[in-house]
Amino acid sequence: MTGPLEDVLIVDLSTLLPGPFATAILAAAGARVIKIERPGGEDMRRMPPVKNGRSVLYTMLNRGKEVLELDLKDPIDRERFEELLARADVLVEQFRPGVLARLGYAPKALLARYPGLIICSITGFGQNGPLAEMAGHDLNYLAVSGLLSLAQRTADGLPALPPVLLADIAGGSYPAVIAILLALLERRRSGRGCHLDLSMSANLFPLLFAHIAEGIVGPGWPGAGGTLTSGASPRYAVYRTADDRLLAVAPLEERFWQQFCEAIDLPIPLRDDSLDPQATRQAVAERIAQRSAREWEERFAGRDVCCAVVLSLREALAHPHFEGIVGLANDGLPRLPLPLPRALRSHGGRAELL
Repeated sequence: MTGPLEDVLIVDLSTLLPGPFATAILAAAGARVIKIERPGGEDMRRMPPVKNGRSVLYTMLNRGKEVLELDLKDPIDRERFEELLARADVLVEQFRPGVLARLGYAPKALLARYPGLIICSITGFGQNGPLAEMAGHDLNYLAVSGLLSLAQRTADGLPALPPVLLADIAGGSYPAVIAILLALLERRRSGRGCHLDLSMSANLFPLLFAHIAEGIVGPGWPGAGGTLTSGASPRYAVYRTADDRLLAVAPLEERFWQQFCEAIDLPIPLRDDSLDPQATRQAVAERIAQRSAREWEERFAGRDVCCAVVLSLREALAHPHFEGIVGLANDGLPRLPLPLPRALRSHGGRAELL
């Protein structure tokens, strides 16, 4: 098997995380990805951690791709680039709006020359609008989308920072993969390429659909920690055990909640958490604090209570259930974990090292 995208050629101008993660997924599905970098290479090449003189992050994101350094202001390099475009199915770029046009490759002009080309532009705020030219990173996109305002507050009253780059991956990489695959299907039907304008900040709103519903037609706009899944309910919270481990408790549905209440021997008057949520939360915390994490795992075994001990990342990767999620490649560096079922991955050719 060479992968479902074995006949697809992708020219990738993107850097850092959103675009490279997206093209890594497509490469794992068999696409040929040619990554174009400026002379000297992109900044991610020098980003720590470094092993054997190589950035581990850069290697994880770009293993299995072909890398070509070109100066798109140099006539000879431009000619090489345009030869690639003439054969390419997809162009992925991550410049600020207008940069591609200033280089002489405006999407409209490219589509006139290469009608079947699919151009995927990934930016923080899209190609148009009041914020289009604003510089930003993941935290900024979380801020302007309203998502950061919903995070629980720390002791000093500030929003807790997410431990992962949500906008880059959930708002950039994943939508890019979906859009490119759909565009390839549409081109098969129509024969035409298109320009995909992806805004990482706008693509965060699907993650907020329940909060939007609450604000528009529900009880009102939620605040920090004020929703069912952000801290307002004792049914969706983290509690400390007797041995100072943490237990993630999420029995939202009534049938799960009742099993959980029975398992921890919660007093019956407190099981209706709609009466006094804080009293129920305090009582649950007191019960959980009476046993160790191992004791709770044993007590919950065989019950549908939606509870799990909070594992460190190291513990999670060592867990038997996740064996093989992250392995080492031939170069001794970790492979990139990919959201791609093995049945769709390339098992030979260009992507075999991913």
